[in-house]
Amino acid sequence: MNRSGFNNTQFFVGNEVEHTPVHGHRTLFVVGLADSYDIEKQANENKCTHIYFGANQSFPIVHSNDAATWNMWETMIKAALRAKFWCTLDLDVSCIEGLHESGLTEFHRFIPMISVKLPYLQLLGYNATIKLDDTDFDHSNPGVWCHRLHQLLNPDRFTSWSEYESDSQL
Repeated sequence: MNRSGFNNTQFFVGNEVEHTPVHGHRTLFVVGLADSYDIEKQANENKCTHIYFGANQSFPIVHSNDAATWNMWETMIKAALRAKFWCTLDLDVSCIEGLHESGLTEFHRFIPMISVKLPYLQLLGYNATIKLDDTDFDHSNPGVWCHRLHQLLNPDRFTSWSEYESDSQL
């Protein structure tokens, strides 16, 4: 998530406000690529149990065939996972194949935050349906899942923009 005012920083801290398995954890947010030693040092100094990679929508749209870019991110995140931190990677839905090939999802403490941009979703009408599909018929999933959009907009899962305001720049 892009924290207003944190555009020129590599690290900031706060409690995780999004409704993930680490909701409420003290979190180090990392913008872009950073040195693994610096990440671990900042996380430990700030008593963080969770590291959020790709903060401020800084993970690039990376295709699965761009092994060099994936390797840099994978190396950075795996170092934090090996150090026993919970780790989230905020990535665009178009990067899923590369994520699958990376091996990150094999770690129990890894959370893929799959970002699906849906502007004006409250204006799509009561019958709007989200379809979790495959790249082709019978390619890698056993079928499709359809969810009514209004049922996904549960107030218990909503995070208001104002909840992001308590983060601190490092």
